[in-house]
Amino acid sequence: MTDRPTTRALRRAPVVLGAAAAMLASVAVPAGGATGADGPPGADVGLQRPFALPGYVERDDNGALLVGEGESRFALRVDLLTSAGKLVRENQGLLNHVAHIGPVTVDGSYYEVEISSDDRTITPDRLGALREILAHPDEWSAEQVAQAREQLPALQARYDQTQRDKQTILLRFARTAPNTLVGSVTARDADATVFLEAAAPWDEENSYAVTGDGVRATGAGLDDPSAVGHFALLPTQAPDDGAAYASEDDMVAAMEGEEGAAGDAAAALRYDLEEGETITFTTSVADEPPTARPGRGSILGTLARARAKADDGTLSGSGPAGRAATAMRSAMALNANYDEQSRQSFLVWGWGRGGAENDSIFTGWDSAWDAITALTVDPDLARQHERVLFASGGPRYDQLHAGPMHAYAVKRIYDATGDRDLVEQAYPALVEFFDRLPEWDVNGDGLLEAPYEPDPSKIGNHLGLDDLPLYLAADRIAKEDGSGDERDNTDLTDVALTSYYALMADSLTELATALGRPEDARRFAAVLERTKEAANATLWDDERGMYLDRNLDGTWGNVVTPTIFYPLFGGLATPERAQRTVEENLLDPDQFWGEHAIPSISRDDAEYCANGDVSATSSEEYTYYVGWGEENTCEQWRGAVWPPMNASVYDGLKRYGLDEAAGELATKSTRMYLDSWDENGYFPEYFDPEPGQVINASAVDSAWRYYTWSNVMPLMAVHELVAEDAWGRPGSVTFGSHALPGRNAVDDVRVGGHTWAATVSPRATSLERDGRTVFRSAGGRVVVRDFVLTRDGACFDVNATDDARLQVTPRPGTTLRTTVREGRSHVCL
Repeated sequence: MTDRPTTRALRRAPVVLGAAAAMLASVAVPAGGATGADGPPGADVGLQRPFALPGYVERDDNGALLVGEGESRFALRVDLLTSAGKLVRENQGLLNHVAHIGPVTVDGSYYEVEISSDDRTITPDRLGALREILAHPDEWSAEQVAQAREQLPALQARYDQTQRDKQTILLRFARTAPNTLVGSVTARDADATVFLEAAAPWDEENSYAVTGDGVRATGAGLDDPSAVGHFALLPTQAPDDGAAYASEDDMVAAMEGEEGAAGDAAAALRYDLEEGETITFTTSVADEPPTARPGRGSILGTLARARAKADDGTLSGSGPAGRAATAMRSAMALNANYDEQSRQSFLVWGWGRGGAENDSIFTGWDSAWDAITALTVDPDLARQHERVLFASGGPRYDQLHAGPMHAYAVKRIYDATGDRDLVEQAYPALVEFFDRLPEWDVNGDGLLEAPYEPDPSKIGNHLGLDDLPLYLAADRIAKEDGSGDERDNTDLTDVALTSYYALMADSLTELATALGRPEDARRFAAVLERTKEAANATLWDDERGMYLDRNLDGTWGNVVTPTIFYPLFGGLATPERAQRTVEENLLDPDQFWGEHAIPSISRDDAEYCANGDVSATSSEEYTYYVGWGEENTCEQWRGAVWPPMNASVYDGLKRYGLDEAAGELATKSTRMYLDSWDENGYFPEYFDPEPGQVINASAVDSAWRYYTWSNVMPLMAVHELVAEDAWGRPGSVTFGSHALPGRNAVDDVRVGGHTWAATVSPRATSLERDGRTVFRSAGGRVVVRDFVLTRDGACFDVNATDDARLQVTPRPGTTLRTTVREGRSHVCL
């Protein structure tokens, strides 16, 4: 069956089935949106003091953060000393040593990671590339052959030595009380030296001492100096050595075998472990010196029970989509951070913990996608994340899509949780951002032109597209007036930027309505309509069946990228044009479709993966290999699959009801994510567009191995199962899929103050709310939209691939039934 597109305005098909037609316009949702499990809307969110959470010290995967009353703060780390004397300890030095991510929960109830001395910079696949060159020297340049001949012996020797000396430790935590964690460290290999380290985070001042039972510390509260926090690290086994030091630098020096001055600024306990040996410990913070010290057996039992229950009450599932949901939850929980300034949680972005910007929240568009993903994983984390962002000054204006995306994120958070306070906090900054955007409209036609950037490596930075060649031919136009932004204009009308402008107008229309500002809502809606009319008059290339960038002189842009589908995301496309551009362009494997989709530039474009010197090698696995440590242009913006691009296209497909294409894109995206997760333990910044390339496999193996926005790849599949409806009423859900293969299930998705679970297969779909089945279908596949359940029934839209039997159970003992035909229907039961 071919999808027929729709939009939110067209969703109300005239067919009404069932007995509750009077509910058509009167389905009740709480004022201001959802309440209940995630509310009430005005309720405070954040961590209550005291608390202890694993992994919450900024960017560290190998420790925990403990915060007492008055904001006294302490950090625990588990450090590995390699046989070469390198200390695997924190931040960038730790990143590449994360060997495996086990179950991780946002609330800290369970946490598991493996840390290895092998940083995986030399791998068998990379060594295989050098062997490939030497085996087929006529297919490579003389320089490449000479380089491979020189490099291979030394690199192979280093790799072999690394593997002989490899040491891996398993770190586990379980939260047993708000202020207490129990933990263990297990050596996977012989002769592993580990340290249990205690120090103040963020260079704060505490006092540490090694005592007969472990490490104890005190620190005055930063907000209330009279509230002294007492920290304890209490192992169940005596260390081989332990001491307190004058500074962290002294402690690190001593760990690495050098001199370290004694003092009270930090402390460490040393353990030399044999293969399979486990040490256990308790760590806590309180107003008085902690005394609780469970035994080794008790701690190990607690950890085992916590691991077995890690998926209970938190996002998880089965089948490929459900398994990806579970992995996504662990990845997002791993990248949850604690902002020491705002005293709340947020999600770090790049390097999976890195970059100097991560010392405070990153206010670009990355953070918006992170919030949208967090909304499915843990709504409170999403709310905290956006609150921290707007308290930090709001979206970055140098990334012109940051404001539109954060308006969209706030809208979705409001729809799912009813958090009106967040809307009130964000609204002024969002309106100010929106009102600046017309400075990019050179000729006053309602469409936005791309800013000028003289550096070719940054020409797409206004949309986070870096060096995407889309903008190379744009000519500079001196800006007149404007908001004070120093960038000049260009003559290239930007489809993507215009689409984001429309998306922001649409999002602000809803937010203004939520705040009771009807005049604002009418103003934003008028901008959307004007932009839509102008875009369809100017930016639609009927010959090629796509929305395309266009120069002010009327000539078309000459580079085709996935931004041609962004008018669906922004709501600019007509239904007919939306369907045509998807069928003729997106689903064409010579352009964007294929096993690894969607490439960041059309596959038939001359710029696609254009190294300028692609080897004519007989080995398909190394087609795009350039050289050791060199990045090929199949990576970055001449081919790589970028998660936020896929998510933008997916949300546009769902907005227009193109459910089969959306489901297939979700399936492809999830498969790529799981390939990377299962093989390497990565959730990378971007993915390889060419399957079968040995060097990168699905993931692009760069330093950006744990990038938070990667998780929008499986998010699409989770949203195929059940999620807040981005285009429906506040508090409504959408569920069901036309394309996910096999049987998939997900549970603990919180929307509208309720907890939802869904199971979807080719012939049946079921939905649970708060543990009770409220919807079933049998027959054709169905996608249900704008579903709001009341005590008396439900009204919703359904898109069925074949005739389907539906039943809704609004309350125990009451089941309402009907049958829908293939296609679209509006149902009231």
